[in-house]
Amino acid sequence: MFSRRRPVRLETERIVLRLPAHSDFNAWTALRIESREFLTPWEPVWSPDHLSRKSFTNRVYWAARASRGGTALPLFLLRRDGVLLGAITLDNIRRGPAQSGTIGYWIGKPFARQGYMREAIGALVHHAFSTLDLSRVEAACLPENAASRGVLERAGFKYEGVAQSYLQINGRWRNHVLYANLRGDRRGRTEAR
Repeated sequence: MFSRRRPVRLETERIVLRLPAHSDFNAWTALRIESREFLTPWEPVWSPDHLSRKSFTNRVYWAARASRGGTALPLFLLRRDGVLLGAITLDNIRRGPAQSGTIGYWIGKPFARQGYMREAIGALVHHAFSTLDLSRVEAACLPENAASRGVLERAGFKYEGVAQSYLQINGRWRNHVLYANLRGDRRGRTEAR
């Protein structure tokens, strides 16, 4: 269960993951604008008010509510010097027999291919397994998104298949490749007896 007292803060060697704050608005807006062309092929179409202060405020409130309620953990990635790099969310957290969740993420163009997202995924998956007691963390990306597929594989995720018309990306329904990371993963291993 999520802590109701202290907001989640995860740290790695180079980054800090924490809930978004109202004070992040300018950095977030600047990074999204600078990275728009880089991100557009991989994301749902931005709403007309995507970059507005009101929309960001709603995002901050949703993040706090979702975290407190245990349904999602939306985190910003910040370099240790405070520079915003991107975001990662553990969403669709399912309890009961499933004990699973789904991650989604984005990185700003200036920070792509520097290993930041692999660090963030590793920290979030560790938190999901050790603190939240999840058994499975899933992720999906477009088949041609080699960078995203590579970061998932380097972070210990294994390919599981293709979901047809999985999400609307850049204005149209797209197939996605599915990956998962399992606590105590034994896929591909055999035990001779």
